[in-house]
Amino acid sequence: QVQLVESGGGLVQAGGSLRLSCAASGRTFSSYALGWFRQAPGKERECVVAISWSGGTTYYADSVKGRFAISRDNAKNTVYLQMNSLKPEDTALYYCAARFRTVATATRAYDYWGQGTQVTVSS
Repeated sequence: QVQLVESGGGLVQAGGSLRLSCAASGRTFSSYALGWFRQAPGKERECVVAISWSGGTTYYADSVKGRFAISRDNAKNTVYLQMNSLKPEDTALYYCAARFRTVATATRAYDYWGQGTQVTVSS
């Protein structure tokens, strides 16, 4: 089992920045790929970014390329999502998720999920 706890969400003006953190406990964190997903009201949950167990492979949705950056610190069992140049359309509940080893973008591919942290971007 892997337990995930997100933090760092909040209210920010358009153009601002936030850094989300996802702290993991349980089985060997370094063996897991981590993804950040988001879900806005009335929309499906989508993969925003993901990083492989080694950090050598990353995925970014087109909508966030050049603005968001994912990183992981295996010594701290934590994955980060740095979000810059935020837009109102980034408003959503952001979830951290984990799966064994490799990057994936489908929600069904991930075995463990956090409770989510709300990000609200005002115009």
